[in-house]
Amino acid sequence: MNAYLFLIGLCVIIIFSFFTNMFSRKTNVPSVLILILLGVGVQELMTYFEMEPDYFWALEVLGIVGLIMIVLEAALDLELKKENWPLIWKSFTIASLSLGLTAVSIAFIIQFFIPEIYFLPALVYALPLSIMSSAIIIPSVANLTKYKREFLIYESTFSDILGIMVFYMIVENLNVEGMRQLSFAIGSNIVLTLVISVVLCYGLLYIIQNIKGDAKFFLFLAVLVLLYAVGKMFHLSSLIIILMFGLLLRNYKVLLFGRLREWLNDSRIDGVFDQFKMITKETAFLVRTFFFVVFGMTLPLASLFNWKVWLISVIFLAVTFILRFGLFYVIERKDTLPQTFIAPKGLITVLLFFAIPESLRAEKFEGAVLFVVIIATSLIMAWALIATKSTNTTDGIDEEVEGGDEGETSDFIELPID
Repeated sequence: MNAYLFLIGLCVIIIFSFFTNMFSRKTNVPSVLILILLGVGVQELMTYFEMEPDYFWALEVLGIVGLIMIVLEAALDLELKKENWPLIWKSFTIASLSLGLTAVSIAFIIQFFIPEIYFLPALVYALPLSIMSSAIIIPSVANLTKYKREFLIYESTFSDILGIMVFYMIVENLNVEGMRQLSFAIGSNIVLTLVISVVLCYGLLYIIQNIKGDAKFFLFLAVLVLLYAVGKMFHLSSLIIILMFGLLLRNYKVLLFGRLREWLNDSRIDGVFDQFKMITKETAFLVRTFFFVVFGMTLPLASLFNWKVWLISVIFLAVTFILRFGLFYVIERKDTLPQTFIAPKGLITVLLFFAIPESLRAEKFEGAVLFVVIIATSLIMAWALIATKSTNTTDGIDEEVEGGDEGETSDFIELPID
């Protein structure tokens, strides 16, 4: 392909993605849907012109970078304030229970439709479909009340992090026999990785505040990717390293104490955090844009006409929202709307699906289920938010968003694609 045509194509996709964000804000039409449809259109054009490029390598590279950016972005959004601990623990409880119960339920449903699959591979398939997308939720809930907004931000962030961690812990310990050995392997892996992560991440923070030069972000992003890749080669839970770095950078005043705390310069670390926050969002925007377009290019369109795809998708959706309603009703014991219907799936669902190892792949599992679930959960979330906004406006309780709380919502107005 001509290099200039390739560059033109990349630039057109980025510009299109930016205006898709603007359109999505005004209409609540999920931008992910538009990008996937763009990929489907590119797929049809390539088929018409008999072009068959190998773009699965691009999915793998974008997948690795995407996971790192998602975990880093989620960690940078996770502010651990002392006054927020009740909210944090409650949202963590619902996120973990929702993830676990939904994944186990979907795993049994997968086994029902594909009897020859064992529970562990079914669970690996179920986990990506059980994770909420914080990158969709955080900008979408800006107009909710302060409590609901913060609750959903914490819940979706925990869902992202826990889901990714559990997925890779299962995949990377497949050869371990017996629950006792599996528990020991996972526990020792987590403890070892945590110790290494704290030491490495504190060292990185100390170096960041003292290094001179303007191109800090991509230098340390390269270091983080290097640590992630090396950790993977030694079978460590590498994403914990990324998570700890983001948490320390965002919450170093809470997580560090004594002499460790004294060695850090507040003004320099805060400046680095602002730079990381901005560039992380920009980089994540690019990764998500191209990933969803490539996903649309690889989508098996023929399988969308299979009735079983739609039946399985509807059952998955029903299980997801029934369990969410039950958890909110039991734990929250207050207004459960629109939280019950805000559980969109996004980039992480696709990333983890493509990360399933060959030894666990089930040929009879239709990849089009991902497409239906992603689109359906985004549309359901959009409907719930629109309905809630209309109700709030009618009842006259929209004053918090339009008035005194405006400053607090401004951080979440940007709409990243997921």
